[in-house]
Amino acid sequence: MPLDRAQPAAPSAGAVPPADAALPIGVTPSAATAPASGAPEVPVPAPAPVLVPDDHHGDPPALLTAHGCWYPAADPTGEHVAFICDRAGVPQLWCAPARSAEAHVLDADPDPVTEVLWSPDGRWIAYTSAPGGGEHTRVLVVRPDGTGRRLLAGAETGGTAHLGSWARDGSALAVTIAWSAEPVAEHSGPGHLSQDASARLATSAATSPAGAPGAAWTERGGPATLLGGVGAGAGGGAGAGGADAAPRPGRPAAVLGTGTVAPEADGVADTGPAPGGGPAPGGGLAAYLVDPDAAVAPVLLFSEPGAASLRVCDISADGRFALLRRGPRGHREALVLDTASGRTTCALRVADGDPWIGRFSPDARTLWLRSDWEREYAALLRVRLDENGASGGTFVAAEREGSALDLLTVPDHGRWGLLAWNVHGASELQSVALPAADEDGQGDSGPHHRPELPHEVVTRMAVGRGAVFAALSGSQRRPGIWELDGGGTPLRTPWSARDEEAAPPGRPPVRPAPVRCRARDGLMLGGWYYRTPDREPGRPAPCVIHLHGGPEEQERPVFNPLYHELLGRGLDVFAPDVRGSSGWGRSFVDADLGAGRFAAIDDVADCAAHVVSLGYADPLRLGVMGRSYGGYLTMASLVWHPQLFRTGVAVCGMSDFDTFFAGTEPWIAQSAAAKYGHPEHDRELLRALSPMSRVHELRVPVLTVHGEHDTNVPPTESEQFVRAARDRGLPAEMLVLRNEGHEFLRADNRRTYRRAAARWLERHLGASPTA
Repeated sequence: MPLDRAQPAAPSAGAVPPADAALPIGVTPSAATAPASGAPEVPVPAPAPVLVPDDHHGDPPALLTAHGCWYPAADPTGEHVAFICDRAGVPQLWCAPARSAEAHVLDADPDPVTEVLWSPDGRWIAYTSAPGGGEHTRVLVVRPDGTGRRLLAGAETGGTAHLGSWARDGSALAVTIAWSAEPVAEHSGPGHLSQDASARLATSAATSPAGAPGAAWTERGGPATLLGGVGAGAGGGAGAGGADAAPRPGRPAAVLGTGTVAPEADGVADTGPAPGGGPAPGGGLAAYLVDPDAAVAPVLLFSEPGAASLRVCDISADGRFALLRRGPRGHREALVLDTASGRTTCALRVADGDPWIGRFSPDARTLWLRSDWEREYAALLRVRLDENGASGGTFVAAEREGSALDLLTVPDHGRWGLLAWNVHGASELQSVALPAADEDGQGDSGPHHRPELPHEVVTRMAVGRGAVFAALSGSQRRPGIWELDGGGTPLRTPWSARDEEAAPPGRPPVRPAPVRCRARDGLMLGGWYYRTPDREPGRPAPCVIHLHGGPEEQERPVFNPLYHELLGRGLDVFAPDVRGSSGWGRSFVDADLGAGRFAAIDDVADCAAHVVSLGYADPLRLGVMGRSYGGYLTMASLVWHPQLFRTGVAVCGMSDFDTFFAGTEPWIAQSAAAKYGHPEHDRELLRALSPMSRVHELRVPVLTVHGEHDTNVPPTESEQFVRAARDRGLPAEMLVLRNEGHEFLRADNRRTYRRAAARWLERHLGASPTA
């Protein structure tokens, strides 16, 4: 959406425009959110870029040989690529010619970078970073030569912001920010849900049929310290209306990054309430168009009190429409927004996973979406739009039986699209022709070509004029970026590490074998088995069952330095997808809701029993470990199946739902209530599901690991489990990683973590000779 350069600059902090002041483009009184009667005005300044001193540190003097490059963003010519790289030990913003090895860092700050997007006019590179490695992020822009760095959103302490799409002419960048209508206060209501939400959920539970989940449920770089002891501790929907003190014209809109409600950090923790759960107290999410040159006032596109997530995924070429993705996990929606009136013209269910869900055709008469609307697996849908943006019909353009569409990339010209399909964890890339709006297009739009990939998984795609780039990961290498030539043949970029640099000489990575097994209730499970190199055939090995987070994540065959460390010590690894994981259809994701979580705990035991029955694993030397939700499952497995495992390593896991709800951030509590149960009316279920409620069954040593700045799952969750283990006379330790949050992003801390975990498992399972 081009911005009007004649528009006045943003008002200063605390300034309230007069009643007859002109409204910003994209906002009208009917689309604005009005305060409730008697609600106090909250003078908050509109978003404005902040100039950051240029980074003159130069490239870091010492670079890692074993490094990864990912999240490519091509300039309009396709001659240069911006990307994220951890060559200096932390994910940073880099830039390089596509066909030259002369890469250079654009932002040498120690804050990890998470997303990158090059402007269509080539003038700016936008990116997000996570200060201190924590859960809150901010949005910045920088010139391709490293000058002119500006902080656009998330500047305030505790603030958070996420990247959206550029306007097609590069005049503005969409950002999502958290806003707060009131000063930060203590959490209220049981489990940090608002009192109103708690009352509504309790009422819903009382009126639900026996055994029904009710409205609370979603349908569907410093040194580390190894402690010898335990330390101390949807609202608005369509349109922008409906909550007290939300951003609106006629009053200052919102400080970028202010507030206690955070948008989702994609692939980590979700936000906001489930349908019927009520808004988060006193805040929400708002999407703006921001001019990086600060010559034009920001434009408020959309705001939603108590929002679960919100991202501007595309803006039509004429600026009339914006494509938004909103809603909690399991209930994502694509909205087409009329930017002049603020009115939602079309809404359709879309899939979880990658937040970049689709694009408009050049004439805005077709919307291409990655969606699981009325289907088990996500497909490419074509939505016909009339001149007002309303839907004129939805058709399947491309789909695959038993496989989900993971990623979708459509260039500005809209003549073809690049699709990445998830085939039981591995990726298949496909280019398809996209018909114009006046063509029939009710069937498959047809494959153009299907490139053969040198590695198993595509994690991101980017296009420039005449150039296509794909970020690849695989079991034999660290993440890298490939250019696809005219025939679709992938060519490794010169600045991506070579395959042989993935691991030290003499210890090549292991290619895992896919394994399918059946749970005790008949549900089919999948996973990947990593066998120690050169092990004598038929000789069972000590084995670690590793559990991913989410629970909606998926185990995929990519190089994992932790697995490599374990394999080097003679320990096999089995990484399964228990029920609740993605990649196996919507029904599989929802199979762990409510009391189904007991079955997910049993899945862990069934997976262990299966690899024992195959002769792979030694039944007397089994260990279990995982992080985040996998950390919870680790603790749960140790107390539900105490005779099965000899030890466990729980990383950032929840040990007690009661203390978790009391300690986590409010927006995470909203999401967790939808997934696990409401802390008030589901109290008995949550108590029964909590590992601490059965800690008296613990029989084996345990190691816990936590980032000191984790605000998703507080470190006290690990502390109390270790304390309880020690009270029972069991060996138990806790590793606290400095300057880390829920994700471990710094190379030195990741190395400390994996070596400590591997030493612990080797000590308690015993190394096994490979021959």
